[in-house]
Amino acid sequence: MAPSLTDEDIEKLFSGAPQFFARQETHFHGAPHPSVAFVFDEELEIRDLTDHVPIQDKAWGAITAWPHLTRDTEHDAAAKRQEHDKLKAHLHVKCRERPNMMSMSGLEKGTMGYQAALELPTGDSLEEEQFGFESLGTKARVIVDARTHMMSHNGMLHRIAEPELLERLQQNSDIYRNNDLKTRTSTDSYKDLFHNFMRPTSAVTDQADHHGLHNQIRALLKCLGVANVWIDFSRVEWRIRLGQVLWGENDGDELDDGTAIHDTDDSRERAEEKYWLLMQILLATELLIRLDAVTEGIEVGVSGIRPIDVVHFERAASQTVKWSLLLARSWLDNVEIVKEEDVPLQRPPQPRRGSSWLATLASKVTNRYHKRSPVPLYHFTIKGRHGQRQVDGLTHFAKRLMWPGIDRYESRISENAQLAAEETPGRRTSSLSIKSLQSYNYGAWDITCNHGKHKGRAHAQRRRLAAALHESGWLTKSYVFGLVLPGDSLYHYLMATLLENDTEAMAKLGPFANLSGGFVYSGKSFWSSNCVVGRVLAAGKGAADCMGWISTDVLPDGIEDGWLTIEVEDVADDMAQLGKKARLWGKKKVERESSILGNSKESSVQAGDFIIPHENKYDTPPPKVYAELLSLDLNSPPEPVTATPLSEMVPTPTVEHCTKCPELKSYPARLKFFVSVGEGKEEEYEVALTYDVNFVTAHPCAPSQRVKVVKSPTSPALAFQRADCPADVSSNGSKSGFRTGHPLHNFYEFTVLHISELIQKPDTPLSEFLAVSSFGKSGSNRVLVIDCITGFAEQPQVPAFERIMTPSSSPISDRKGSFSAAARMHLESQKMQFGSDMEIMVRAVCAQRGWNAIISRRKRSCLACAIREAGALAWKVVIRVP
Repeated sequence: MAPSLTDEDIEKLFSGAPQFFARQETHFHGAPHPSVAFVFDEELEIRDLTDHVPIQDKAWGAITAWPHLTRDTEHDAAAKRQEHDKLKAHLHVKCRERPNMMSMSGLEKGTMGYQAALELPTGDSLEEEQFGFESLGTKARVIVDARTHMMSHNGMLHRIAEPELLERLQQNSDIYRNNDLKTRTSTDSYKDLFHNFMRPTSAVTDQADHHGLHNQIRALLKCLGVANVWIDFSRVEWRIRLGQVLWGENDGDELDDGTAIHDTDDSRERAEEKYWLLMQILLATELLIRLDAVTEGIEVGVSGIRPIDVVHFERAASQTVKWSLLLARSWLDNVEIVKEEDVPLQRPPQPRRGSSWLATLASKVTNRYHKRSPVPLYHFTIKGRHGQRQVDGLTHFAKRLMWPGIDRYESRISENAQLAAEETPGRRTSSLSIKSLQSYNYGAWDITCNHGKHKGRAHAQRRRLAAALHESGWLTKSYVFGLVLPGDSLYHYLMATLLENDTEAMAKLGPFANLSGGFVYSGKSFWSSNCVVGRVLAAGKGAADCMGWISTDVLPDGIEDGWLTIEVEDVADDMAQLGKKARLWGKKKVERESSILGNSKESSVQAGDFIIPHENKYDTPPPKVYAELLSLDLNSPPEPVTATPLSEMVPTPTVEHCTKCPELKSYPARLKFFVSVGEGKEEEYEVALTYDVNFVTAHPCAPSQRVKVVKSPTSPALAFQRADCPADVSSNGSKSGFRTGHPLHNFYEFTVLHISELIQKPDTPLSEFLAVSSFGKSGSNRVLVIDCITGFAEQPQVPAFERIMTPSSSPISDRKGSFSAAARMHLESQKMQFGSDMEIMVRAVCAQRGWNAIISRRKRSCLACAIREAGALAWKVVIRVP
């Protein structure tokens, strides 16, 4: 019997191989947390390999609550300062968006990473809507009653005037930035909180100091945790509508003139909801600055509160409270409130020539409580602290997407905004006619329903969103002010802001935007990553992928400039595994079915249990395939789709009173290719994009630098030895010694299918392709490997390993000087713009047949690691591309 591999042997063989995990983290709410680790490696060059792109701009950092570094910290002094400010001691709110938005941008364009793929079926969008909050106006009776009680003599809050509320927000901002709460006595902070804002509570948890921070924090936690009072921002629909509550007064706030006349009751309802949101932000900032002070005090050893108390605070905080704290952090970091005296008839100063109006955008909140005075004595102005940062991020986004006329973009928005700044009430700033504006609703619609079929909102992995746009609208303000909560709302804000400030685009596309579909504009097409057409076309050469949007030169035949909605069907297996049925909940199964040792135990695994798989191993060399994309056809008779007003979810006042909802046209999409296989005849193939499939970037790996083939690949006695010196990672099988991919345990079964055979069998189901295994076995863990690599030298498929009989050595010393080639290879492949019509075609075939697929690029990840990742995800298709 062959001897078993030792721990040292296993470490050498799987050095540089990612291992896939799903673990429950008790301090986080919901499903287990998926992660990838390089267990046998200590070098940062290996451990830092990821399957997603880093956040490219400091203006986009708010997209995630996960700790992260933005790429521009390497060369941008402002980004470095911003990152340095985060290093001061502060409360780390244990609350995250799901899926992880960093993982939603895979290294391959139009893909996501391992973590997002597992989290998407358990994502935040699956949560049911918040009960009683079906309107931006007056809430359900139970909400009104709870709020009335909150402000009553038996409640927890005094009703303070809006100017006083805004002044307290301004004070909290100063405390937060100057970090001076810890310098004040607990009695002073207690009086400030309970004097005329909160009502003192009889419940005291810290008997030693009734006025201490401990009791203040407990009172604030209890107040923010009261049910049926506050907006729950763990619900995705409210994250994007945050700005609409603050600034969405139909035609904008006071920076714009209001031409549409609304019922007085509606105006009062909007003002009341805005008041309650500001009150929620105020309470959350009061809580956050106290928790920050406590955290810093513990850090330097001067706090009277023990670390265990902070743990208790965190446990006492509900998800609603934690999301309110995230909102408070975003507000304090990005928003500034300035109290200014009113000067009657003073003309606002014109922006300097060449200055960016967007960067200086401000929202005036007038003190309406001085009703007896003919002229208000003062007003509060809400400003963004980082306006220029946000505008730079918008320009970066436009450049990455190769936006038409990008060279004129900055000057164009400055000119448009300069006109807006000169406007007086009664004169329109928008180039759109009043009639066209009044025929659209300045709210948002959920278009999760496709072709008239209602899909339960609790069963949609991605929420679709459509919105009406206009200059200086609430979407623009949300982005420019930086008031963004984690999640995909930033994707919508970026594109909406880009459009709202490009008058030429608005004139051609109209004010209604399907932010989850696509549009054609000025010789290019732009697609949301929520749309399968975008995810497929992203594989083409020259396509650009940035912040949830894909741009390409591929235009639909016969379609003029305008918005598009694509008709697709859900993948049945995906819909059957949502929520508690999702793969992620089976964390042990995820790890077991992706284990480097397959179904073997560490004590009994043998060399003969492994092979080194390769896709390019055939008895007869396959024919070369040439594919060229001819057209994207949306010419089938379009089926009208009426956007479902959010009255069924979270309607705006304008939606409630509208008489017309915009009609979307839903198109089935088909791609037409010119295909030549070998010496056979050239044909045209049509592929329908029928299913809403997903693609994942195979996690990068680093070939083991400690294992090298030293005998001919044709020799029956194949051996490996320790690699003491650097070797060219691109060496091929014809050399006497060459690097290999990672081993694959024979527990994993796979079938290799060349792309030429796949396109010649358009009606063959996946089960039939998987029926014949590479090893003549059958099982539930079989994977189909689609080989799109043609014209490359054949590499060996190694049937077994011999025992590695090399002396013990240090992993670090083995890696020094030898990994640099692998590291450079990964970094170079990350920057290169891959893509081809062949890759578009194979993704299109997957969309036609309803196959989710892993994209494994040669020289970035080996086939063995991609097959194991497929086991972790329980996906059945791996696409190998050059």
